[in-house]
Amino acid sequence: MFVLAEFKDVIRTDPSLFGLDLCTSMKQFLNEKFANKVVAKVGLCVALFDVLSMDDSYIFPGDGAAHTKVEFRFVIFRPFMEEIIVGKIKNCSKEGVHITLGFFDDIFVPSANLQHPSRFDEAEQVWIWEYDNNGDKHDLFMDQGEPVKFRVTAESFVESSPTPCPDSDKVTEKPNAEVPYSITGTINEPGLGLLSWWEGS
Repeated sequence: MFVLAEFKDVIRTDPSLFGLDLCTSMKQFLNEKFANKVVAKVGLCVALFDVLSMDDSYIFPGDGAAHTKVEFRFVIFRPFMEEIIVGKIKNCSKEGVHITLGFFDDIFVPSANLQHPSRFDEAEQVWIWEYDNNGDKHDLFMDQGEPVKFRVTAESFVESSPTPCPDSDKVTEKPNAEVPYSITGTINEPGLGLLSWWEGS
C-alpha cells in the first residue's frame, strides 16, 4: 500500500531563511510542497522519508534566493492491483459505495462490484446485501462508518493543467470535477465486505 519514490528537484530558499540550518529548512519545505499532493503516475505523497543528497547552493543574478538541487525520497500511497485493504464506509449512493482510509477518501466500489443480489435503499441511503443462507434470508446493511474489506481493481490519474483566468493574467488551476487520483475496488467475493459479516466464520 505504501512505497518509496525518489525525486529530484531544485529548491529555492528565501533569504529570510538563511539563518536556519539548510537541511532542516529543506526538509520542512519539501514536506510543505509535496505532502498530501498527487504526483501523476506515482501516487499520493504522504511524508518525506529522507534526503539523499544536496548539491551546493547557488544565488543567481537578480535573485537573492539560494537554489539547491536536492535528491530525496517520499512515502507514497499507491496500492498494488489486487491488494486487499480495510477501510470504512464514507457514504453510499445509487452508483455504489464510497470508502475512506482516513487520509484518503477517493475509493469507490461500483454497484456492479457489490455482493449479489444487493439493493439500494433510498430512504436510508444505504446498500443492502440480500443474503440467502439456504432459504434463510437476511438483509445485511452497509452502514456509514462500518469497517469494510475491499480488493483494489483499478486506479485512475487525471491531470489538470493550469489555465489563465479570463479577467486577469493570473494562472489558476482549471476546475475539474474529477479527482487527481482515485481507486476502484470490489467486495463481491467471499471474505470481502463488512468485517461484521464474517465474524465467527
